[in-house]
Amino acid sequence: MSIIIQKFGGTSVADSKKILAAARKAIRAQKEGHQVVMVVSAMGKNTDKLIALAKEIHDDPPSREMDMLLSTGEQVSVALMAMAIQSLGHKAVSMTGAQIGIKTDNSFMKARIQSISTERIRQALNSGNIVIAAGFQGVDDDFNITTLGRGGSDTTAVALAAVLNAESCEIYTDVDGVYTADPRVVPDARRVKQISYDEMLEMASLGAGVMHSRSIEFAKNFDVPVHVRASYSDEPGTMIVSEPESHERAVCGAAIAKDEVRISVQGVPDRPGAANRIFQPIANRRIAMDMIVQNVGSEGKAEISFTISSAELSATLKALEEAKQTASDAFESFSYDDHLSKVSIVGLGMERQVGVAEKMFQTLADKGINIQMISTSEIKVSVLVSQDQATDALRAVHAAFGLDKAPADAQPTAKFVHISDEEKVRMINRIERMEDLLIESIQLDETQASVTLFDLPQTPGLAAGIFQRVTDAGFVVDMIVQSSGDQKTNLTFTIIRENAPAALELAQHIAEEFRCTPPVACPDVAKISLSGTGMRSHTTVASRILKTLAEGGVNIDMINTSEMRFNIVVEAQDGAKALQLLSDELHDMVVN
Repeated sequence: MSIIIQKFGGTSVADSKKILAAARKAIRAQKEGHQVVMVVSAMGKNTDKLIALAKEIHDDPPSREMDMLLSTGEQVSVALMAMAIQSLGHKAVSMTGAQIGIKTDNSFMKARIQSISTERIRQALNSGNIVIAAGFQGVDDDFNITTLGRGGSDTTAVALAAVLNAESCEIYTDVDGVYTADPRVVPDARRVKQISYDEMLEMASLGAGVMHSRSIEFAKNFDVPVHVRASYSDEPGTMIVSEPESHERAVCGAAIAKDEVRISVQGVPDRPGAANRIFQPIANRRIAMDMIVQNVGSEGKAEISFTISSAELSATLKALEEAKQTASDAFESFSYDDHLSKVSIVGLGMERQVGVAEKMFQTLADKGINIQMISTSEIKVSVLVSQDQATDALRAVHAAFGLDKAPADAQPTAKFVHISDEEKVRMINRIERMEDLLIESIQLDETQASVTLFDLPQTPGLAAGIFQRVTDAGFVVDMIVQSSGDQKTNLTFTIIRENAPAALELAQHIAEEFRCTPPVACPDVAKISLSGTGMRSHTTVASRILKTLAEGGVNIDMINTSEMRFNIVVEAQDGAKALQLLSDELHDMVVN
């Protein structure tokens, strides 16, 4: 008998009527011949209320006790849901994360699943019960209750679907699917029929709130089709599968992260190991960084910038102070700006189409919106803008790429395909390392050069103007990195090596026009690209990569990152060495 996972978020179980409505959906699925596991979140805003209550008691509540407190919200929900199903004449049993057998590490409030025992769930299902599983929680080796972080019920649901070889994983929420942008911000946003795992991972990490990014990591790693649906209707919703909605359209969606903080670290010694001394204390605190940007150094010093969520600011500042105390020469100074938002575009089609970033830059320039930081990868472009311009920026790029209209080559809605037991066994052999980072490839590109412009003015249209001239000159750009200070900005891009002399000449003309520092070209560089699931959410990956290269004596010229990519640029003569060092260090994570 096939198994169906149904997850109901907090708004879907906010009161008794909604709990009974969710119970009826589960009963209907059971009557259709499925075994049903429900995963439920805490009711409504219950988690927020518990957090507020804790802070009335303690300014900085201990993480272990917070997990003990917050886990009670889901326990209320599962008990009420089981009662609801029983009141409708059907069998049900509620289980906490510990009772299910969800084993995690001991990173309180941000725990990662290590394994899940299925014996107790299967026994309950085979006895005719609908199983009500508490989302968001587990237990560590010392039997401490742990929680998976905000949105963790999504992760619980998809993880259970993986280990139970479920036919489908249905995520019921207060929206009827995944949209091309947040429909509350962009009225013209369109619900997509399906979206690929890679695109959804980027969208989730960049601010799209429909799904928790770690849940999509599970879905991708274990090939679990996810069906996002409205709890209040029977609309078809959106399928999250391996294939995108369109193979022709460059951009599938736009996202906004409203409360971003940019940290800029100045005066970082341009030598091996310097970046790692900054990132290690941050990684130790399990702080997820995005838009990690390191520009080419000047006069022996480099600048490193990265973004974090505003909730992580206090912990990040403490980590930087620790880095400075540990090594006084780690960097000269740091600053932050907490009045920024991140606007991003995402799409697998970017890998096959040129000019996508330039179009985004020009769109923002036309609206008079200043770009304060840029980071690109193969399937996304992210920019930082001021918070008061962020909504206009999102709406503008959404319109520019025609995201309100369905693509001409829209794929038929994917169907759930039951994976063979043999294939599932291959994947479940990783059960003892369920949330480990899985690297799909480590590649070396020795065809590129880089050009850096220094001390450019912070003005709207700067990036659009520069890259329009680059495009007009016939240069194909790969990486784009812009890091920013208060008034000035540095901008680096990589191009095909044979175009380096002409690109440098163009950069010199631009520098003269802006009366800024002469540009620098590195005529032959090597780019190492690591692709994998959860490069950002696995907070230690950056420090591990940097530490490995530092110990091998390899200096890094550039860094740029995304949810699925970690790109670094080194001197050409170090390319093969860097590739070998990382391949040896990370061999146990590489997908065979």
